[in-house]
Formats: sequence, structure tokens, C-alpha cells
Amino acid sequence: MANFVLVAGAWLGSWAWSEVVPELRAAGHGAYPLTLSGLAEKRGAPAGQQEHVADIVAEVERLGLRDVVLVGHSYSGIPVGQAAERIGDRLARLVLVDANVPVAGESFADRMPEPAALRADLAAHGGWWPPLPSAEFAGQGLTTGQIARITGGATPHPGPSLTEPAVLDGPLSALPGVYVKCLLDWPEPPPVVAGLVADGHWRLVELDTGHWPMFSRPAELARILGEFSKA
Repeated sequence: MANFVLVAGAWLGSWAWSEVVPELRAAGHGAYPLTLSGLAEKRGAPAGQQEHVADIVAEVERLGLRDVVLVGHSYSGIPVGQAAERIGDRLARLVLVDANVPVAGESFADRMPEPAALRADLAAHGGWWPPLPSAEFAGQGLTTGQIARITGGATPHPGPSLTEPAVLDGPLSALPGVYVKCLLDWPEPPPVVAGLVADGHWRLVELDTGHWPMFSRPAELARILGEFSKA
């Protein structure tokens, strides 16, 4: 069985996986949700993207894990993708859940529709990206209670992690990857992913829910993760 290291996206911590973890463990897998530096219970300490990469690598090494499935959601696809390179033969699979994808020399902000607006927002909030208001979660397949849970647990996201460029030693095609596209958020995967899928390097799975499936469809997400637990 595989060992899943689960990393949620911006504003969230390990708590976001609380309904996915029991499903994976019931199927016989190891499941290890991780909070990145500066978020949730680690809030308040500014953290760059490479610190987030180091968080993930250090957790794999601390736990002595092998047959690792690294799971990155949203923003965390960028540090998770870099960490997948760095854990070497411990990696069984990289799974990105409606996630951003690391591109060498580019930051999260560079890939935003309006990078300048994001940078201005960070500057206006002392270098932190404030959580989304409840209205931004409409149309994502979430109940009112699920939205309240997300917004109630969200903490400001450290800005440096969004503006630092990704560092990759090789192509993403060298990593065994699966991309889970949540259709209510946007029906198409990022162009980088579409190219990897078209060339036969990665698998694409579609999930008929919104951008936060660990809340809206936890059991279905866990099932998908389990199906792709081996390279």
C-alpha cells in the first residue's frame, strides 16, 4: 500500500484533509496530511516557496516513508511538484488536484490572470494573501456548512511563497503524474498539463465538483487517489 502525503492549497492546513485521511487509512494506506510553514497552526511566520518545498521533503524523510504519493491541491501543486523531484526513488506517484503546476523560473503570481493585482494585494496586507470571502465559493459544489468550515479555518497565506520562482532540475514528464481536474472550477487542465497528457506522460481524471473536493467529495477523491497509488 502507498503512503500519501497530502498538502492543501493557499490559506489551508492539514485539517483540510480530515475527511479524506480516514478513507485512505480504511483502504490500508498511510495518510499524512501536512501543514506548510506560515499557515494554520504554523501561522504568522513568513515563508517562501522553497521553504514549502523543504517542508514536504523533510516530512517524507522524518517519517521514513517509501512508496510515497505526493498530493498537491491548488497552490501547493507548485511546491509538491518540486518536492517530487527531490525525494528520488521514494516517489510512487505525483497527484495534483485542481492544482497549479511548477514551471522552472516562474512563480505562482506569474501564472495568475492579473499578476500585478496579486502583488498589490500582498503589499496592501503586509506581505500576506488574505483568505477569500464566502461569496467566492459559490458554484463550487459546496454546502453552506462546508463553505463556513473552509472560511472559518483559513489563515492568511505567506506572500513570498507566491512570488518566488519554481526550481526544477528536469522536465515534469520525468515524474509519474496524475492530474485531477475539478470541472465546476474550470473544465480544462492547465496547458502544461494538457501537453503532458497528450504526450502520454501523465493521466487526466475528471471530477464533477468544484475546486475544493476534499470538502465537497472527500470519499470520491480518496477513491481516485487510491486507484493511482502506484507508478
